[in-house]
Amino acid sequence: MTASLYNADILRLAASIPHHARLDHAQATAEKRSPICGSRVTVDIGLDAAGRVGEVGLLVRACALGQASSSLLAQAILGKTPEELAAARDGLTGWLAGEGAMPDWPGLAVFTPALSFTARHASIRLAFEAAAEAAFAAREAHADA
Repeated sequence: MTASLYNADILRLAASIPHHARLDHAQATAEKRSPICGSRVTVDIGLDAAGRVGEVGLLVRACALGQASSSLLAQAILGKTPEELAAARDGLTGWLAGEGAMPDWPGLAVFTPALSFTARHASIRLAFEAAAEAAFAAREAHADA
């Protein structure tokens, strides 16, 4: 294990994931899996009447980086719109690839040591990818109802 990558902050986040239970009545669900390591994150979303995330549930079967990323997502997801989640997902992807600034999402600086570990980027992105996909699907399901 690389000490600078799997530091105390990452491990603390990995051990404390909020909303770490599936929703019984999700409006939409998305699951993402890293083909490199097999990490998997499932995100259930329920939008409120204003179209913002009102409920979230996660099932996280991931490495410490995927768990830490899921924790950061879950800490700040409530009240976000699908567009805000997509912007965070896209910003995270770009930042990890060295193609932009760190996105405006609390706590992502903890992944700075992972920038040079490109094989770990997919695990870090999983929760954000699943959340954005589920939020847009929930909006579509709500519009169809």
